[in-house]
Amino acid sequence: MIALLLHLLLTAALILLVARMVSGVHVEGWGSAFLVAIVLGIVNAIVKPIMIVLTIPITILTFGLFLFVINALMLWLAASIVPGVKVEGFGAALLGAFVLSILNLLIFLVFGVGS
Repeated sequence: MIALLLHLLLTAALILLVARMVSGVHVEGWGSAFLVAIVLGIVNAIVKPIMIVLTIPITILTFGLFLFVINALMLWLAASIVPGVKVEGFGAALLGAFVLSILNLLIFLVFGVGS
């Protein structure tokens, strides 16, 4: 349970960092960031696997790059559900999801935690 809470706090911090780095991604504060981290986790657990299965042909044709589009859609969906979080358009969602993925990778490589 502590590991889940730490993971959510880390994700919320990264989402706040993404909001500072990417024009078009706006987060009001820690509360909204924590809530969008929860919703993003739920969306990634339920909706994302369905989207991946439905888009296997295009994912294969694009050598897996379409997964970035799916990540962007998941971020955009989570932001549309949570008050206080706004993603202005697909371009901002795509760049925001990409930056969030890179930051998660860096955290994993440096500390060995995260996803």
